[in-house]
Amino acid sequence: MSSLTARAEILLQTLIKRYIADGLPVGSRTLAKQAGLDLSPATVRNVMADLEELGLVRSPHTSAGRIPTQAGYRLFVDSLLKVDKEQFNAKTLHEIEEELSSVKDPKKLITTASGLLSHMTRLAAVVSVPRRNEKLQFRQIEFVGLSNNRVLVILVTRDGQVQNRVIYTDHKFSPSELVQAANYFNQAFGGFSLEEVRKQLLREMKQDSLAMRQMMRDAINMAKPVFDEESSSKEDLVVSGESNLMDIPDLGDLKTLRRLFDTFTAKRDLAHLLDESVRREGVKIFIGSESGYEALEECSVVTAPYKMNENIVGTLGVVGPTRMSYEQVIPIVDMTARLLSGALSLDDS
Repeated sequence: MSSLTARAEILLQTLIKRYIADGLPVGSRTLAKQAGLDLSPATVRNVMADLEELGLVRSPHTSAGRIPTQAGYRLFVDSLLKVDKEQFNAKTLHEIEEELSSVKDPKKLITTASGLLSHMTRLAAVVSVPRRNEKLQFRQIEFVGLSNNRVLVILVTRDGQVQNRVIYTDHKFSPSELVQAANYFNQAFGGFSLEEVRKQLLREMKQDSLAMRQMMRDAINMAKPVFDEESSSKEDLVVSGESNLMDIPDLGDLKTLRRLFDTFTAKRDLAHLLDESVRREGVKIFIGSESGYEALEECSVVTAPYKMNENIVGTLGVVGPTRMSYEQVIPIVDMTARLLSGALSLDDS
């Protein structure tokens, strides 16, 4: 809970709501009128000075008014914000639920949810694709030669799931070499869980020596990208509505936008951020530098995990300016996660 006085809480809450609404520094006279308190502008100025000393607001050089800091937003979100999760009418909920439940393919369902989330918030939406079950048993792998030193790697699990990935090799392999490499790999790792295969591959790579036959080395090098979590992060994230951020003045300078769009393109940092959220129930909010990534220092990320039959399998969220309407965005993210969970569980049943 906040250690501020009730008067200071009301003034800070009023200032942040006003700043979120119009993006302009808020003066003491405006606050005195809008806070609903019988206070003089001089008294409001004194409270603002206290809040500035606490690091909750600051004064831009161009104005006598004040704006919230990252710490101010954090206190507002944690202690002062009242989120109305019932703000959506039954018709809206039904329409979204119908749109999600009409999609049968899980991958397309993720894409649909990302698009809906972006449309409803007018921000960029990110949804992590459900992670494969690392306890599944590896059945077999196949290597198919393509043009330009590319190889199609086909991974099959015991329950029949198939994953494909195209990799680039440093030289062209003949069909017989690819068959030999696949045969070696299948004999060495058949029956292992995917998690066990990945750990063993890491050990093999570290112990690579002259004694290791070239065929073994080639098989491991070709198979490793399919099991490597780092290399799969780009494919494991769906991003929608990045262009919405171009219309937000707070993120309008080219340097900020370029860093943001590089992050959306690479996806790795966003994937790691969503991974942090997947371990926790409920909505999680990263404000500014709390994300740990320089490109997101001017942004807030609001996330919520989603489930399949009561098991958390991924995370969805939005990326926008720190001056976002948390009161509206938080329940939208929460609701979309719940509806996506319902649709995935329905599809899986």
